[in-house]
Amino acid sequence: MRLRTAVATATAALGAGTAAFVAVGRYGSRFALRPSAQDPAPEGAVTVHTVTRDRVVLTRTAASARRGTYGLAADGLHAIAGDVVDGTAYSVTRKLLAVPHGSLQPGVPVRLTPQVHYGNPRIALGLDYTEVDVPGELGPLPGWYLPGARATWVISVHGLGATRAHAMNVLPALHHHRFTQLVLGYRGDPEAPPPPGGIGHLGRTEWRDLDAAMRYAVEYGAQRIVLYGWSTGATMALHAQRLSTVGDRVRGLVLDSPVLDWHATVAAAAQWHGLPANLAPLAVRAAEGRTEPRGRAVTAPADPAPPTVPTLVFHGPDDTLAPWDRSRELAARLPDLVVLHTVRGAQHGAMWNADPAGYEETLRRFLTPLM
Repeated sequence: MRLRTAVATATAALGAGTAAFVAVGRYGSRFALRPSAQDPAPEGAVTVHTVTRDRVVLTRTAASARRGTYGLAADGLHAIAGDVVDGTAYSVTRKLLAVPHGSLQPGVPVRLTPQVHYGNPRIALGLDYTEVDVPGELGPLPGWYLPGARATWVISVHGLGATRAHAMNVLPALHHHRFTQLVLGYRGDPEAPPPPGGIGHLGRTEWRDLDAAMRYAVEYGAQRIVLYGWSTGATMALHAQRLSTVGDRVRGLVLDSPVLDWHATVAAAAQWHGLPANLAPLAVRAAEGRTEPRGRAVTAPADPAPPTVPTLVFHGPDDTLAPWDRSRELAARLPDLVVLHTVRGAQHGAMWNADPAGYEETLRRFLTPLM
């Protein structure tokens, strides 16, 4: 059922029963519980108007006019756009840095994505890596292993509507500092086992895949671990740091756009994709019902407990999916453990994209004592 049809049906059925409202709730919750990197962009696609060797002209929207570096994605296409260099009331001109996949042509609708790179670390970044299988409770989990000189491993996990490719934004910086790296694909990802019931649980069950990656790292020589998560990947990191059997190896957390209030995120995800605000509680209620544990108990709470190790949080007030206020409250409550680096003008999961140099310098300062 398309969202506009679901909403119209529910509105027409106000006095006729609850079935339509159930359908709307389930459909609205889908954007948080079963997101896909191929979903339409919440802010809508933008049209490519002109392409030259090093410039691309796009329809002006809030998304296309943001500062920073982004991917431009469509079926069979991935390009990399840099900063805005010019614009009119109706268009913006950005640097065109590369077209690693497909052909960028005028007239094509594209979505801006924080996943800048395409492919794998060797193709996209020239970094040596090995495909590994991490033994998980549902089956083998795909991972990119990048060797480093340090016995400190950084284990990275993506979040809502993303893939392992999101982590490639920061792989060069981490490689420069000689960390050993493991970039994890987990249940529901391409090449990974499907989640039971076909839906995610916003980190409540997925953290166990991260636990498997942590145990894998220890088996292969990790003396210290830094967990690095985006969005619900940050939620997974918070759960795993407290609940993993090797949690004592964790020396620090890096949380980018963390989901600390899943009710707010489910409601926001539904509204991002067109559900009216007055119907968003239906999506939250549906998510509550769909994520209740059946059979094996879910060992993680709905919202993660605070960290007990040094933690760097990248977040900002323009994130409309995961409330920034929760990150501010966490930093204020634990000033000796949590450092909040505020990034303005960045949407969810795009804190690096808005200011790559500033982001990486903050990351370097935080990680230096943990090396």
